[in-house]
Amino acid sequence: MIGAIKIKNIAVKCSIGGRLFIIFIAMSDEGKKKWFGVWGGVLLIALGILLNILPTKVVGFLGLPLFLDCIGTLLAAMLGGVLPAVLVGFATNIVKSFSGTFSLYYGVISIFIGLATVFFFNKKFFSSIPKLFVTIFCYALLGGGLGSVFTYYLHRQSFGTGVSAPFAQYLHGLLGTSVFQSQLMADVVVDLFDKAVTVVVAVVIFHFISRRTKDHLNHVFQRNIKGKASKSAENRSLLGKVMAVVIISELLLAAFVANIGYFLYREKAIAKYTSIAYGLTDAAAIVLDGDRLMTYLQEGRSAEGYEETEKQLYTIRNGFSAAKYLYVYHIAQDGCHVIFDLMPADGEEPSQPGDLIPFDASFEEYLPALLKGDTIEPVVSNDSYGWLLTVYKPLKDSSGTTVAYVAADISMESILMDEISFLIKELSLFFGVSLVIMCLVTEAMKRGVVIPINRMSQVANSFAHNSEEGRKISMRRVKSLNIRSDDEIQNLYKAFSTMAEDFLLYVVQIKSQNERITRMQDEIIVSFAELVEARDEGTGNHIKKTAAYVEAIARQLKKEGVYVELLSEDYIKRLKRSAPLHDIGKIAISDLILNKPGKLTDEEFEIMKSHTTEGWKILQKIVDNAGDSMDQDYLKEAIEMAHFHHEKWDGSGYPTKIKGDEIPLSARIMAVADVFDALVAERVYKKPFTFEKAMTIITEGAGKHFDPKVVEAFSHIAEDLYNDRTKLSAVTSV
Repeated sequence: MIGAIKIKNIAVKCSIGGRLFIIFIAMSDEGKKKWFGVWGGVLLIALGILLNILPTKVVGFLGLPLFLDCIGTLLAAMLGGVLPAVLVGFATNIVKSFSGTFSLYYGVISIFIGLATVFFFNKKFFSSIPKLFVTIFCYALLGGGLGSVFTYYLHRQSFGTGVSAPFAQYLHGLLGTSVFQSQLMADVVVDLFDKAVTVVVAVVIFHFISRRTKDHLNHVFQRNIKGKASKSAENRSLLGKVMAVVIISELLLAAFVANIGYFLYREKAIAKYTSIAYGLTDAAAIVLDGDRLMTYLQEGRSAEGYEETEKQLYTIRNGFSAAKYLYVYHIAQDGCHVIFDLMPADGEEPSQPGDLIPFDASFEEYLPALLKGDTIEPVVSNDSYGWLLTVYKPLKDSSGTTVAYVAADISMESILMDEISFLIKELSLFFGVSLVIMCLVTEAMKRGVVIPINRMSQVANSFAHNSEEGRKISMRRVKSLNIRSDDEIQNLYKAFSTMAEDFLLYVVQIKSQNERITRMQDEIIVSFAELVEARDEGTGNHIKKTAAYVEAIARQLKKEGVYVELLSEDYIKRLKRSAPLHDIGKIAISDLILNKPGKLTDEEFEIMKSHTTEGWKILQKIVDNAGDSMDQDYLKEAIEMAHFHHEKWDGSGYPTKIKGDEIPLSARIMAVADVFDALVAERVYKKPFTFEKAMTIITEGAGKHFDPKVVEAFSHIAEDLYNDRTKLSAVTSV
C-alpha cells in the first residue's frame, strides 16, 4: 500500500513536471528569456548568500582567524551590479542573525562593501595588481574600521566576541592602548588579511565564469543600458533625480526616526535606571534600622551591628550592577554626615562614618525638602562625583521622624552607552533596510521608466528618414520595443509609435510632393533656359549637352580622386541641375548682338560679357525673393556657374578676374564643358571644329584658361562624350 502511494506521488510529480516542461517549450523566445532572466537573478543572489556563509562556517570549524563572509557579495557586485550586491550583503547578515542577533547590525557594513565593489569593478580596479591593494585596504577600513566602532559600542565599551577579540585583548595588554584603540587596530589588521583572501578568491571565481554567463547576468540586471543620450542629458538623468529625491528623503527620515527613537529610548532608559535605583534603595532600607542609624553615626564601625549591616548593604549593592554608589547620609544644615558609604566597583576610596560632605551645587534647590525629611524626585547632577542619576529614600525611626537618607547613584555614562548602542543598532538597521529599499525603488524606476524612455529616445535619435529601407528598419525598431507596463509609460509608447507611423506616412507624402515640385521646377527652369537659348540661333541644344558634360566631368574627377571632398553625390546632382542656367544672363543681351553672324566689335563684346553679371543678378534676385521656397544650395551652384563660367585659371577672364582655386569648382567645370561644346558645335559665326582641334585648344588652355585637373579628367572621357553628343541632343530633361 505504501509502495503504491509512493508510486502515485512520483507519477503526480512527473505529470506536473511534464506539464511545466510542455509549458516551457511552448513559451515564446521572449518568454524563455524572461524566465531565465528572473531565475538567473534569483540564483545569483542565492549563490552569493551561500558563498558568504559556507566559507565562514569552514574557517570557524578550522579555527582560522578569518571571516570570509564577503566572497558572495563581491561576486554579486561584479556580475550583477548594485541590486544583487546590496541584497546579498544584507540578506547574509539576516541569515547569520538567526544564530546571533548582533550580526544583523553589521548588515549595513556588508552593503557598503557591496557598493564599494561595484564602484571598484566599474573603475577596473580588479584588473590591476596595485589597484587590488587599494581595494583591499578600503575593505579593511570599512569592515575593520567601521566594524570596530560597532563592536566597541554594541558591547558597551568592551572587547567583542569575534575573531579579532583575542588579538585586541593582546594588543591592549602589550601596548597599553585603550579598549577602542586596541579593537580598532586588531579589526583592521585581521580584516586586511581576511579581505586579501576574500578578494583573491572572488577574482579567481569570477575569472572562471564564462563570458556568456557574465553577459547574461549583465542583461538580467540591466547594467550599462542608458541609451544614446547626450552627455549633458545623462548628467540630468531622470534616474539621478529620483535617486537624489530618495536619498534626501531617506536622510530626512533617518534624522527624524533617530531623534524620535533616541529621545524615546532616553526616557525609557532613565525610567529603567530610576526604577533600578529605587529598587536598590528599597532593598537597602529593609536592612537599615532607623532607630540605630544615629548610633552608627556617632560610634562608627565600633557600633554593634554596623559591620554586619554594611555587609548586607554590599550584598544588596552587588545585586544591582548598574549602581555606582550606595550610601546613607544624615542631612543637616552643615552638610551630609556619612553613616554608610560603600566602596564603588572602580575601587574609589569611600568616605568613613562621621565624615562631613558639603552639599553639591545641584542639590541646593532640594535642601529645604531634605532638611525637613521629605521625599524628593530623582536628581540628575554633574558635579564632583561625575554625571549621576541619584535617588534618595528617607529612613525613619520608630517615631516616624526622618533620621537619614539612603541614596543610590547610577552613572549617566552607563545610560549614555546604552543610548549610543541603541542609536547604532537603530541607524544600522534603518540604513541597511533603507539602502535595500532604495536599490529596489531605483531598480523599479530604472526598469519601469528610465530604460523604456531611453530606448524610445535611442530609437528616435537614430530614426532614419532619408531612405525607404532606413524608414522601414526604424519602424521595426519602434515596434520591437513592445513596451507593456500598463501605465503612463505604455501610453507614451503608444503615442510615440503612432506618431512614428504618422511621421513615416507624412514623409512619404512630402517626398512624393517634393519630387513632383522638383520635377516641375526643373521643367520650368529648363524651359526657361531653352527659351533664352532659342534667342541664340546658333547654340542648338547647348544647355542639354553642357549639363551632361558637367555631370560626366564631375564624376570622372571623383573617380580619379580629385576634389573628392567637394564632389559628393548631392553636389554632382546640383551641378547637373544648375548647368542649364549658366547662360541665363543672355536674356538681357540684344538679339542683334546675340545673333550677329560676324565678329563682335569691342563695344558689342563688352555688352556680351555682361551676360555673366546679368545672370548672377537674375538668380540672386530669385534667391532673395523666394527665400526658403526654393532649394538654396541648388541655386548657389547656378549663381556660381552663371557668374564665373568665363573666369580663367590665370586670372585673365571676366567679369571679376579671379584666378585659380578662387574660381568655384562648378564654374571651372562649366568653363571646360562650355568651351568644348562651343568648339565642336556649328555657330552662326563659325563652322564646327574637329574633335582633335577642339581638344588641342582645350589642352593648350590647361593652366591658362582652364583648371589643369579638370582638363586632365575631361581628356579621359572627351572622345566618348564627343561621339555621344547626338544622343545628348535628344535628351529632353535633366
